[in-house]
Amino acid sequence: MMILGNATVATMVGGYGLIAAGAMVLDGAQVLWVGPEADLPPRFTGHRHDLGGRLVTPALIDCHSHLVFGGHRAVEFEMRLQGASYEAVARAGGGILSTVRATRAATEADLLAAALPRVDQMLAEGVTTIEIKSGYGLDIETELRMLRVARRIGVLRPVHVRTTFLGAHAIPPDYVGRPDDYLAEQAIPALHAAHAEGLVDAVDGFCEGIAFSPAQIARVFAVAQSLGLPVKLHAEQLSNLHGAALAARHGALSADHLEYLDADGAAAMADAGTVAVILPGAFYAIRETRLPPIQLLRDHDVPMAVATDCNPGTSPMTSLCLAMNMACTLFRLTPEEALLGTTTHAARALGLPDRGSIAPGQRADLAIWQASHPAELAYRIGPTPLHSRIFGGRLDA
Repeated sequence: MMILGNATVATMVGGYGLIAAGAMVLDGAQVLWVGPEADLPPRFTGHRHDLGGRLVTPALIDCHSHLVFGGHRAVEFEMRLQGASYEAVARAGGGILSTVRATRAATEADLLAAALPRVDQMLAEGVTTIEIKSGYGLDIETELRMLRVARRIGVLRPVHVRTTFLGAHAIPPDYVGRPDDYLAEQAIPALHAAHAEGLVDAVDGFCEGIAFSPAQIARVFAVAQSLGLPVKLHAEQLSNLHGAALAARHGALSADHLEYLDADGAAAMADAGTVAVILPGAFYAIRETRLPPIQLLRDHDVPMAVATDCNPGTSPMTSLCLAMNMACTLFRLTPEEALLGTTTHAARALGLPDRGSIAPGQRADLAIWQASHPAELAYRIGPTPLHSRIFGGRLDA
């Protein structure tokens, strides 16, 4: 049993849920008790760690990332600065497809070696759960390779990895003009193979004019649900194809990006309990001008998560604290909403009810910060210094 005392605790229950002069009791990998230290029941005994008044929050959760990939896309960054749109880069053979070429050429060892430093940067900012998508293989062999690497990361590092199959991410060059053939011959067989190997926790897709139509995404979702896998969707990033409503009809965990979301889509998400995942890094990197409808999501009581969208082309960032700052400065989320978005609501976006808050029965995944108030995490342009991290009840200095 571990007792953490002399802390400012943001439980993230009912907002910040701040407890001044607070304490927590950890029993193995679970939180056993939390409250004012003056109320600590005498039956709890064990080694007490004095946290010196530091801020404790639930550990952060990155619920949308593409951490495993080959190569980089710095040249496309230059192209966009010279005026090329995201769609123009993609149609010229760049974008996702340039990463597909580099990822297909990389070995499993190459992909792992490239991904681990990115993971380490996230862990250094208090992250203990990361979602990692496939989608840069677009063939059976490489999609499986990416998912195996993602699973391996969870073995080599003290982090919980949730893997998401994103075979419906783009149409590879050898299937241009034949998206339905690609789904039938590559994406769906890859999903079956990945599921059989135990490599998939959820299934995603990219519903856009440059990717897949709602009808094509529905085919993928039907297969996912036949396998008992939850779904999520990249939706309404560049246009409104009503992907959010489609995702909601399938009971999706989340719909992500959502710059072009309309009221019907927000209402459908609210009815289905689908989380809105807000990705300010991509908005910033591609110089988008249409803001996601944050007030519309608030009006419909749709929970909002915040994630890095770490990827080589449109959000080359690993800082979840920076994503919180961007969500506040660009989209006008409150610091409280941003922290809920990287804890409680991020957990919900991954279907993980056992984390994201500090309460009895929750996982003992905690971040201890060199800070005194939770607003500091979104306030700074860059990470707030992390003092230490607790993963499954184990303290990382």
